[in-house]
Amino acid sequence: MKILYAIQGTGNGHVSRARDFIPLLQQRAELDILISGTQFDVNLPQAVKYKLRGASFIFGTEGGVDYWDSFKKLRPFTFFNDIRKLNLNQYDLVLNDFEPVSAWAGKIKNKSILALSHQSAFLSKNTPRPAFKNNFAEGLFKNYAPSDKQIAFHFKPYDEFITTPIIRKDIRALNPINKGHYTVYLPAYDDKTLIKFLSQFNNTNWQVFSKREKVGYTIGNVEIKPIHNENYNISVANCEGLLTGGGFEAPAEALFLGKKIMVVPMAGQYEQACNAEALRLMGNPVIDSISDKNMPIIREWLNSNEINLVDFPDNINTVVDSIFNNIENR
Repeated sequence: MKILYAIQGTGNGHVSRARDFIPLLQQRAELDILISGTQFDVNLPQAVKYKLRGASFIFGTEGGVDYWDSFKKLRPFTFFNDIRKLNLNQYDLVLNDFEPVSAWAGKIKNKSILALSHQSAFLSKNTPRPAFKNNFAEGLFKNYAPSDKQIAFHFKPYDEFITTPIIRKDIRALNPINKGHYTVYLPAYDDKTLIKFLSQFNNTNWQVFSKREKVGYTIGNVEIKPIHNENYNISVANCEGLLTGGGFEAPAEALFLGKKIMVVPMAGQYEQACNAEALRLMGNPVIDSISDKNMPIIREWLNSNEINLVDFPDNINTVVDSIFNNIENR
């Protein structure tokens, strides 16, 4: 049995989740790995057979996606040529984590695609949305990486094909304590903006994980750290709270570790707005930007001891069984 596992390379969550799935899949099948995209900092220990450009969204520096830079770096000829050249006939299953090249190759070449992603949870109308509805973004949920069947992840099982988050084994193995600092992961803001803003909370120690720095440094009460998987895990395990964007994996892991979180969804990023709404409904504070108008809300959060308890069971083996059941039941 041979499987292609295709992974989205925008952000770190997709690749981080794959690090736990890949060894389990390799125990039961021959596995090839495909990654497309350019915006991830976490590497895989396993060999990647296909490294494609794909279609990535580029993070800006002021809290949103840099759409102009994303457009400039899009190579449509390369994208369509990769779809044309990708041979899927050799695979018994194409497993897709919101990766567009393999998904569209499957659609065009009549090859079934099984989605294994957080984004496929938005194919359900039961999944929380913000008050405003973005029809273009809703279309992207359906058409960016089209699939025939889905195994989806979200903070709650909002539908029958949705399960709770896959919490990495590295996170499950941690022994969380509170050393008083706050961890920050806001890749859509540049370091200078964060240092200037966070320095105003002079009684709080901040550990900021940066996409832009290779060497760490400290200014006042703000420590800038380059992104490193193990160092980030330790920081979150030992923090009092996490200030992060509206992604999926980072808030899920912090909640699992019993940490309070505050969410700042990227401006203009509808998926993050949806995630933020789900977290708000669970009782977690959400702000729209890193700006002076939100300082009172942040101070209130810093002074709060309220933590939302969650139940994220270790369900990865059940999910892997479901993957192989999809092969057997075709």
